[in-house]
Amino acid sequence: MTRFLTLLAAPRLLTAFVTAFAAAAVPTAAAAQMVVFDPSNYAQNVLTAARSLQQITNQITSLQNQAQMLINQTRNLANLPYSSLQQLQQQIQRTQALLTQAQNIAYDVQKIDQMFQQKYASMPMSASSAQLITDAHARWQNTVGGLQDAMRMQATVVGNISGSKSQMSSLVSASQSATGALQAAQAGNQLQALQARQLADLTALVSANGRAQALLSAEQAAASEQGREQRRRFLTPGSGYQPGTAQMFYGN
Repeated sequence: MTRFLTLLAAPRLLTAFVTAFAAAAVPTAAAAQMVVFDPSNYAQNVLTAARSLQQITNQITSLQNQAQMLINQTRNLANLPYSSLQQLQQQIQRTQALLTQAQNIAYDVQKIDQMFQQKYASMPMSASSAQLITDAHARWQNTVGGLQDAMRMQATVVGNISGSKSQMSSLVSASQSATGALQAAQAGNQLQALQARQLADLTALVSANGRAQALLSAEQAAASEQGREQRRRFLTPGSGYQPGTAQMFYGN
């Protein structure tokens, strides 16, 4: 009986129960003189109503669980409100622009081979002294340009650090406040994209520094070869060098 009274706590269910019980308990006009209270029948009616109430309660609980499941699915399918894709693309484009602006000797295999054949190969025996000086100046310009390009790349990569810090903070905050699996996955993907951009910056920086060092080494090697050629010409008889009288002190 205590269970029955507890189940009747809901007002709507109590009204339904009373209506059903009254319909079963009120006799018809023809049998009004023959009504007899049957405790067994009364108890059976109470148990039937309790079972019906329990079934309704279970159905309500099941509907609530299904509604919560749909809400969770909606959260899992929600997109992340923050996106760093445009900023990452702009930073990569700036790095690429610097690489394409490489001075004199660009990052192109055919152009590198052509320039080295013209300016860094063995000194031609027929080249004039003026031509040797011109080639040496061109090599020096290539080296200086490579060093400048490397420093510009270094400045760009260092400038991207502050942007990376801001993007990382925003992405971590978005990941921690994600309401569903999709938002968390998107935040993780953007963090990986940020790492990929940082690796691209590192690759570009290493390439620029390597290019500058290679140009410097090539200039030194070419200068050494040119020095040997100029010494050979200086020591060759009849090469045009005419010895003269040297005066060490004036008046002697």
